Amino acid sequence: MNASPELAELRETVRRFLDARSPLAEVRRVMETPAGYDTDVWSTMAGQLGLTGLAIAEEFGGAGAGWSELAVVVEEMGRALLPTPFLASVVLAATAIAASGDAAAQKDLLPRIAAGEITATLAVLPDSGRWDAPGAGLTAVRGDDGYQLDGYATFVLDGHRADVIVAVARTGPGLSLFTVDGDAPGLLRTALPTLDRTRPLAELEFTQVPARLLGTERQAAPVVARTYDVALVAAAADALGGARRCLDMALDYAQERIAFGRPIGGFQAVKHKLVDLLLEVEFARTAVAQAALAASRDSADLRLLASLAMAQCAQTYALVATENIHLHGGIGFTWEHDAQLFFKRAKSSQLLFGDATFHRERVATELLSSAS
Repeated sequence: MNASPELAELRETVRRFLDARSPLAEVRRVMETPAGYDTDVWSTMAGQLGLTGLAIAEEFGGAGAGWSELAVVVEEMGRALLPTPFLASVVLAATAIAASGDAAAQKDLLPRIAAGEITATLAVLPDSGRWDAPGAGLTAVRGDDGYQLDGYATFVLDGHRADVIVAVARTGPGLSLFTVDGDAPGLLRTALPTLDRTRPLAELEFTQVPARLLGTERQAAPVVARTYDVALVAAAADALGGARRCLDMALDYAQERIAFGRPIGGFQAVKHKLVDLLLEVEFARTAVAQAALAASRDSADLRLLASLAMAQCAQTYALVATENIHLHGGIGFTWEHDAQLFFKRAKSSQLLFGDATFHRERVATELLSSAS
């Protein structure tokens, strides 16, 4: 699908910025720091480029753009492997807050997220890591001074450093949403060892942690469902960007590596492999574009198209990242080569948001439900 001139210009602007400010050597340095991201890069993204407020409504200080624009930005971040709280803060937390219908929380938090003044995240996953069983580890009790949370949440993206945590907790027979300050008393945050060090995860332990109800009680399920669907669009776009970068790396190496007196890209088997990978990437691009459009329009088909996009992109990213390593031969398996960084991002996306098999089953269930 051909992008509009506006989307093409946005892509070019973001790519130039990331090429200059976050090359892969810088990614390696930043992912080893306690924060896990470059605060100067984050400030520029927010203040000068306006990326953190791109999809947030204008009434809350954002640009009011759609998910097609956001998907382009996330794709370029995936291409650069940018270590950033963007997915946790701008996609997960901001979407949940916006979907909660809580006007006071929206007015308080969304402008600050849009401006990059604070970062936020979503604590929703139990030990199983499944989005269809959220909040199993947290309970909320209402007292004279408000709500308190007890329990734990795990696999919280950027949870060790977020200023605000949107948490899903059980209130009686249902699930509710709450906001918690990152420095709240009784909250213990522990960074988890992860395969992909560009995407940090944390486990959060809550012991009588003061919390504010977000929206109304027992209304978390539709908010989490909406947040998951748009998170899939973002995760698919990230995977698309990474897959395209891996393909570019493979193409460059195929033209540089000499074997038997000629570049290996001249051998028919290598040509066929690269063409097959290109087709997979272009299929993924179409799937992301359709899912992003559905998210922008809040289409009834969003759930279906988001899972279709993630199924295609998760499979494509894993395939292209693996073949990129294989094409590079022995050096592709080493820590010194950047190919392994993309392979790890591909695997982490599958673990966080579901692999191709999971999403094909989700698509089948959605189609059967629609047909009945």
